[in-house]
Amino acid sequence: MTALVTGATGFVGSAVARTLLAQGEQVRVVVRPTSDRRNLRGLDVDVYIGDLQDRKSLDHALRGCESLFHVAADYRLWAPNPEVMYKTNVDGTRSLMLAAAEAGLHRIVYTSSVATLGLHPDGTPADEATPVTIDAMIGPYKRSKYLAEEEVRRLAAEGVPVVIVNPSTPVGPRDVKPTPTGRLIRDAVAGRMPAYVDTGLNIVHVEDVAQGHWLAFRQGRVGERYILGGEDLTLREILEEIARLSGQRPPRLRLPHGVVLPIAYLAEAWAKLTGNEPLATVDGVRLARKRMYFTSARAKAELGYQPRPARDALADAVTWFQQAT
Repeated sequence: MTALVTGATGFVGSAVARTLLAQGEQVRVVVRPTSDRRNLRGLDVDVYIGDLQDRKSLDHALRGCESLFHVAADYRLWAPNPEVMYKTNVDGTRSLMLAAAEAGLHRIVYTSSVATLGLHPDGTPADEATPVTIDAMIGPYKRSKYLAEEEVRRLAAEGVPVVIVNPSTPVGPRDVKPTPTGRLIRDAVAGRMPAYVDTGLNIVHVEDVAQGHWLAFRQGRVGERYILGGEDLTLREILEEIARLSGQRPPRLRLPHGVVLPIAYLAEAWAKLTGNEPLATVDGVRLARKRMYFTSARAKAELGYQPRPARDALADAVTWFQQAT
């Protein structure tokens, strides 16, 4: 089988490409001319130059493929021009799905996010059926991913053979950009995390997420979505584990959300002047008001998905960031 992987230069996409290669599949990747290709070093993949905004390049990359893993996304909690995020995450996804359908691909796995799902007010783990509307989507990233998944679900209902996966918060090696969570881990490893807010995340190893993609490809139901998560932890527990692993002192100061929000506004205002990414974002603080806990029961029951403990994922992330700096 020849599989096309988008986003293979990124964190999750490179892990998916490695998993497919380990399964003996032929892997083709589509990358932009300016993409950082460090995550592709040493991988036996065919590289095609393309862009989600360039339909001809997508048609060319898909020609001769049997399957598609669409992992690419614009994942930022702050963007000077949010319209770019919508063009990539919504318009680009729609264009690629239509191109794959016209090319006659047998199977598609679309990487969504738990950001598109509802949350329980009491903090108990949410699942794929927890109610939510677009009005609950905070910021352009969540809104764009929600709209993109709606497009994919609509196309699946029309016969496009696509399975949806919703990773929670992946951590681990090769987070080269890094992701917002990777930045948090990197700063904590360096001792630059003196305080925290009261929130919670579902931590999962990026390689388990990649394995979940393969399982969804093999056994997932078309049109269905599967949470690929790991273990629910408070941010304080996450930072304490990182401190233990890296030999740092864990932060003791808990900041109220109301204190951090004005700081985030100032950070974004400064970012607009300098062009540098803000250290704190308004959307990030708003998201932190709720504990983002999820269950992967459906993926475990239907796909045989078995993620490792969160401490193992954090250990691999800490080791990688220590070696990368």
